[in-house]
Amino acid sequence: MRSLPTSSRLILASSSTYRRELLSRLRIPFDVMVPDIDETPHPEESPDATALRLAREKAAAVAATVPGALVIGSDQVATLDGEQIGKPGTHEIALKQLQRMRGRRVVFHTALCLWDGRKIRTGEAVQLENVQTFVTFRNLPDNELDAYLRIEQPYDCAGSAKNEGLGIAVIQRIESSDPTALTGLPLIALTTMLRRAGMAFFSC
Repeated sequence: MRSLPTSSRLILASSSTYRRELLSRLRIPFDVMVPDIDETPHPEESPDATALRLAREKAAAVAATVPGALVIGSDQVATLDGEQIGKPGTHEIALKQLQRMRGRRVVFHTALCLWDGRKIRTGEAVQLENVQTFVTFRNLPDNELDAYLRIEQPYDCAGSAKNEGLGIAVIQRIESSDPTALTGLPLIALTTMLRRAGMAFFSC
């Protein structure tokens, strides 16, 4: 049996179907609310700072509307040579991203925030963590990259490669302490945070 802390409601602050699917693996009841925030990086903001700030802002935006809830916020920023690589949005931009990243090692910053609305007055309401994943892309020719994009159409994914789908064939190596981080929600870090918040995952 999995249980929530007394009088708690768990909410995923995200529009991502990938994060929703990942969270459902924990077999705990949760709701989904989409936060309304500006996700534009700040000038001269480091990639990890952007990811952490946006994860916190997503959680805070939803927490403000549901007092006392446990709210999960997450954000991911891909970087190459220290430069942020966002969601491509179009085929042309996605192809340029993959061309630039082929044969290269890209860092994915997946930030996680758990906002505990029960502790807002104690100053212990927020848990934050950035989980890094290092992805080495295969050195594939343009025609293969173009064909992959037309099949998968990963235009809503930072870095233009869905590792949970055909994008795994574009990737040569993945290095991370949490295999779910690259998909968008680091479950190892999340379960640690939820345990600190009083959640029981198993009972005898």
